[in-house]
Amino acid sequence: MTKLIIDGTEVDVPPEYTLLQACEEAGAEIPRFCYHERLSIAGNCRMCLVELKGAPKPVASCAWAVRDCRPGPKGEAPEVFTKTPMVRKARNGVMEFLLINHPLDCPICDQGGECDLQDQAMAFGVDSSRFAENKRAVEDKYIGPLVRTSMNRCIHCTRCVRFTAEVAGTSDMGAIGRGEDMEITTYLETAMHSELQGNVADICPVGALLPKPYSFKARPWELGKTESIDVMDAVGSAIRVDTRGREVMRILPRINDAVNEEWISDKTRQIVDGLKTQRLDRPFVREDGRLRAASWGEAFAAIAARVKGAAPDRIGAIAGDLCAVEEMFALKLLMEKLGSLNVDCRQDGTKLDPSLGRASYIFNATIAGIEQADALLIIGSNPRREAPVLNARIRKRWRAGNFPVALIGEAVDLTYGYKYIGAGPESLSDIAAGKGFGEDLARASRPLVIVGQGALTRPDGAAILALAANIAGTKEGWSGLSILHTAAARVGGLDLNFVPQAGGKDARAMAEAGGLDVAFNLGADEIDIAPGAFVVYQGTHGDRGAHRADVILPGAAYTEKSGTYVNTEGRVQIADRACFPPGDAREDWAVLRALSDVLGVRLPFDSLAQLRRALYERHPHFARTDQIERGGDLQPLISRAGQGTTERAGFVAVVQDFYLTNPIARASAVMAECSALALDRQMRQAAE
Repeated sequence: MTKLIIDGTEVDVPPEYTLLQACEEAGAEIPRFCYHERLSIAGNCRMCLVELKGAPKPVASCAWAVRDCRPGPKGEAPEVFTKTPMVRKARNGVMEFLLINHPLDCPICDQGGECDLQDQAMAFGVDSSRFAENKRAVEDKYIGPLVRTSMNRCIHCTRCVRFTAEVAGTSDMGAIGRGEDMEITTYLETAMHSELQGNVADICPVGALLPKPYSFKARPWELGKTESIDVMDAVGSAIRVDTRGREVMRILPRINDAVNEEWISDKTRQIVDGLKTQRLDRPFVREDGRLRAASWGEAFAAIAARVKGAAPDRIGAIAGDLCAVEEMFALKLLMEKLGSLNVDCRQDGTKLDPSLGRASYIFNATIAGIEQADALLIIGSNPRREAPVLNARIRKRWRAGNFPVALIGEAVDLTYGYKYIGAGPESLSDIAAGKGFGEDLARASRPLVIVGQGALTRPDGAAILALAANIAGTKEGWSGLSILHTAAARVGGLDLNFVPQAGGKDARAMAEAGGLDVAFNLGADEIDIAPGAFVVYQGTHGDRGAHRADVILPGAAYTEKSGTYVNTEGRVQIADRACFPPGDAREDWAVLRALSDVLGVRLPFDSLAQLRRALYERHPHFARTDQIERGGDLQPLISRAGQGTTERAGFVAVVQDFYLTNPIARASAVMAECSALALDRQMRQAAE
């Protein structure tokens, strides 16, 4: 630690700190535009100037390291001043220069009320300018459907350039020209192609980059703000849902260093229009091959008539990818009371079995633990599409150096370098035998093995999982086997043991012709149920599940209910209600509770609090929010290595179109535009 005196206050800080960080440690406020905690230092806005005793002029605190400060002539600790007349005059001058070319359009700027430039001009600027020359004019650039540009406002902080180069790994943005003619743009003004591009609007300190779909929709002071959790993938990113009345207006990231840092994917951010499009807002019953609007009583009566005529072993339930723990728990209780053993939360057929212990189906290394790993093997996964925020964390570790990465599966652009080993299980067997990359894993003290659903949804998924567990092994204080899920509901469902009991049918068996007489479909839109079964669909959108349904019960989307989700690393999280569902739609657990009365098997709760009390009694770890229940021993899984046979076919990633993976995304016009652009880019690359 190094001792500094900042505005008369003595502090001890690490020598690698910058003066800016040291000043903040001492409680001093330092303005900045180009500096960002998660990006490299540019030092080009000069707003963070401070006075360093002995220095002939103010220094840029973001680019001056504590270790570079000289002690006094008698060995005194270096002194830094942040409020002297010299500092005040320097900041006034910098702000005056920044505003020379900035347009006077604050009243019509979407950044108004959330603008760093506005705030810092008020706090550190002056009330007039000495410049009367004409302001510079810059053409607005097209950089894609998600980010709108107003480049007259750009102050060349280069945050967006550094973000795309360092975090996103796509180098979409750059600068052309020099001096006054410098402009920030994409190459040939094409659309950005990162799955994280929307974050550039968040980090832009002025109104130069703005979220295009949200433009001119609302002002920040009009919005109600609710902290929640993202369900577009299994990472569980911390988000804030901003609403006006009953309508979701936008979704923004919250800082959570353990999960998403402060980034979210574009799908997380921009599915807002999908939350209100193609919504199911009333019950429907199919008569004479056509769905008609019905009352809740009619819908429940139609279900009861079918259930009472079906044997318990001919009734089953499938839970979808966006379900909260509460409704899965309620549905499981309902199936138990009906005497059915046919329940499954694995609509994609993944070969994960909770009987092998929690360690067999969670991301044991944890998302933050990626930064401690020293070798990585990716099996049957494309993290860039399946979990862009987690992929950015891998890239962050890769940029730090000494991190060999290898891939078995489809050769794709992951935004970081890797060694391509092969397409399928044969390459995995070579590594298990200690050949090639297996030597790197053996030498590593913290090897990380990420297994994707592309390897686990195959018929030989169980054998591949056991082989991967054997490769990862267990070392003291470290468990490297990490399952990357794509469904927000999956880990919670496995924790609930929402899988077939002894003698029960799994999701694919239930979906086959003749599999069931009555199928309860809780938002499972990625599985096709064969004709013959009477399907009760409980969901939010008129998607695939609703098209197949005989009775539709409208439910609440994740922004419209309070629900528990468990992310891929096993972290229990709560998503709070931001608004209310449309029309007659209700929270799913409440619908199941009302239906249980009509079926004559009343569920033992009348409120969400009572439901959670029953849930916590059966599964206590759900009460420990924002904590990870450790997986335990991997030995039962490792002992199965080599027992099953594997196929020769290569692994294929389960997410082929990042933008259209669930009913909410498929209802979004913004996501459809992004999907079309991505498909066009892929076709052009294939042609080249």
